[in-house]
Amino acid sequence: MNSDRICGVDEVGRGPLAGPVVACAVILDPARPIDGLDDSKKLSEARRETLAELIRERALAWSLGRAEVAEIDAINILQASLLAMRRAVEGLSCTPDHVLVDGNRIPEGLPCSA
Repeated sequence: MNSDRICGVDEVGRGPLAGPVVACAVILDPARPIDGLDDSKKLSEARRETLAELIRERALAWSLGRAEVAEIDAINILQASLLAMRRAVEGLSCTPDHVLVDGNRIPEGLPCSA
């Protein structure tokens, strides 16, 4: 993969089903590395907050996408998760060359791999 702009995207909110599903898409800047990035479940809340601030400051682009409860009810949680991911990627201020999805399904219409 020789793409210049690689976007990572992941969702949160599939478990509880008490609210919207939210996804975040990020294109990190290779010239501004961030030490300590890891699976959020392996990090303390304080470390996640520190890293979130650094990501917002140093990323080439980041965006949030959501699918609301009514959309989840209408299309199911899996499709709503993919919709939130697609919205997050489409909301980026620059277009990624490739999108890496944390999961085994990929949103339609995006240059993705899972």
